[in-house]
Amino acid sequence: MKMKHKQWVVLLLAFLLTFSLAGCAGDSATGSVSGDNAAEATGSETATADSAETTVSDTTATPTKDRAGYDIEVPENVNSIITMAPSITQVIVDLGLGDELVAIDAYSSDIEGLPSDLPQFDIMNPDAESIIALKPDIVFASGMSQSDGTDPFKPLKDVGICIIYIPSSDSIQSIKDDITFIGAVTGKTDEGQVLIDNMETAIERIAAIGATIPDSEKKTVYFEIAPAPNIYSFGKGVFLDEMINIIGAKNAFEDSDSWIGLSEEVVINADPDIIMTNVDYVDKPLETIKSRAGWTEMKAIKNNDVYMIDNMSSSLPNHHIIKALEEMGKAVYPDKF
Repeated sequence: MKMKHKQWVVLLLAFLLTFSLAGCAGDSATGSVSGDNAAEATGSETATADSAETTVSDTTATPTKDRAGYDIEVPENVNSIITMAPSITQVIVDLGLGDELVAIDAYSSDIEGLPSDLPQFDIMNPDAESIIALKPDIVFASGMSQSDGTDPFKPLKDVGICIIYIPSSDSIQSIKDDITFIGAVTGKTDEGQVLIDNMETAIERIAAIGATIPDSEKKTVYFEIAPAPNIYSFGKGVFLDEMINIIGAKNAFEDSDSWIGLSEEVVINADPDIIMTNVDYVDKPLETIKSRAGWTEMKAIKNNDVYMIDNMSSSLPNHHIIKALEEMGKAVYPDKF
């Protein structure tokens, strides 16, 4: 991963911590904190409404609301697109629309399939005047752009540019709904369905293997998405938790909700069979975990069951999660995957 993506992950984690901790209470019994709202996977962004979970039932109709619930008027012809989040950029490229991109967010710069020398913008403080000058038909935006409670794209809306917000999804179904939505908006319905079909086929194949694991033999997994001293993981209600279940394992913190901050003591007491992390922006992340004081007697550490999972495919909520799902299966049950 290049530095841009490392910076992106750090930004997401900061956003995650801010919004989760702002709306949660500490649990004195466990030493953990949890939050209902978080960021792109690292998670689910706080946008405007529960309508972010609205499914797209008619894949042939042009949507009149975006995934955050805002009214939109999609241009009849979409020939120029700006994306302001890596997860969205990947979908646009894989729909065959890379050549229609006229600008991207700075964190999307090393995604494969992009035209060279595209202008890049800060998702938190985009240059509205420069974006307007590019005359995009559509700007796809992340809910992170609204993290301070304002809409940085209002000047674009005021001149008639279609702004579409797509909060990061916290479930596999929502990821599929996002792809369906983007396909409907861009006239790539069939191509979007192919991405979804391929994703579902892979999930079904992996889930069939996971289903062969008896409950009594399911291994427990602790997945670290932020390292010490501010350790972060997740409970149910996050697509990564679904992925752990799909491979036939159990999330060590499945009784918690959403994104959770954890003390080292809580993780040690959980004593998981497997430790995974997608933290690749610190030096020697696996060695760091293995050498933490007090962790050496944990089963996962003693058995050397500590694994790195690809950061981008486990962090960005789109069809690329299949790569991470494959890696997770091989890490937990190497004799079956």
